[in-house]
Amino acid sequence: MYMRLDMATRVIPMGIAMGLMVICMNFIGNVWLAVPFLIMLGGLGGFLVVPMNALLQHRGHNLMGAGRSIAVQNFNEQACILLLGGFYSVCTGLGLSAYGAISAFGLVVAGCMWLIKRWHENNLKKYPEEVEHLLAIARSDKHH
Repeated sequence: MYMRLDMATRVIPMGIAMGLMVICMNFIGNVWLAVPFLIMLGGLGGFLVVPMNALLQHRGHNLMGAGRSIAVQNFNEQACILLLGGFYSVCTGLGLSAYGAISAFGLVVAGCMWLIKRWHENNLKKYPEEVEHLLAIARSDKHH
């Protein structure tokens, strides 16, 4: 509602913030602090995921059709769930405590989002015409 499709990439820094906030969870020991913190973290996650998901589906629909786009997205989501579950298992298998695994997970999330941000910035410099073309498609689509 607040984020247009052509501005969806502006939420990428929120992913970095989320990764760092996950690490902050390790220092919360009071339920009265934990509840609002988790609500805020969930809200931030929703505000990050919804525009990114809409952008992914829009570009996927334009490139390969809606059905294939959704199938590829679902495959990648399931693969990430398995990889992150495996990542947690490796962390605990290496002797990391739950706090250590949470910190490692937060760093992975923040790091990946930072890499995505850098990749997007690089695309803006290297392929400005293509990025502008994609933005024009997003602006002209009446279904967003």
